Amino acid sequence: MSVISQLINSNMSKILYIKANPKKDVDSFTFQVSELFIKKYKENNPNDEIEILDLYNSDIDFLRENDIALAYSGGSEMMQKYAKQFVSADKYVIATPMWNLGLPAIFKAYIDCVLLAGVTFKYGENGPKGLTKENSKLIHIVACGGDYSKMPGMGDKYLRVIMGFLGIGDIETIAIGKTSLGDEGKKQLVAAKEKAEKLAKEW
Repeated sequence: MSVISQLINSNMSKILYIKANPKKDVDSFTFQVSELFIKKYKENNPNDEIEILDLYNSDIDFLRENDIALAYSGGSEMMQKYAKQFVSADKYVIATPMWNLGLPAIFKAYIDCVLLAGVTFKYGENGPKGLTKENSKLIHIVACGGDYSKMPGMGDKYLRVIMGFLGIGDIETIAIGKTSLGDEGKKQLVAAKEKAEKLAKEW
């Protein structure tokens, strides 16, 4: 490998793009923004690797008795697969809707696979420690139909707590609200896309 190739590879980042919505890209406010972000990010970082994980087109399942029994002894095959994929990334883009003040159940099922002791976190003298890469970053893109500006974003709050547990401290949220309220939702979508384009240049 040439010196130039080594330098390029050393500066490359791996992005794990997690999609948690059964809708098609064009029908989802969340995906309209996340797909734009990914497109602009690629333009600005052509050498970076982007791996897409569409949870609704995966074998993610709720943990069964056998999975739970194996959770602290290496994990099941499903848990190992997704935990290792997760911890291999440098940056994360998570695109979800807000449903019933939370995130889709399939995302929680995914988190239950990813939180695997010895792979994504470990126990030490000072308690658990996340094993994601140093200086890892995450962007959460989330849309909701109503006006929840005066309420806490429970789904986003949950995600921040979990990702902080895994060692990710740099977390940015792009929220698209009021998507079912006609023109107001369209304004929010425009603002979210502008924020996504800006972040794609800086991230």
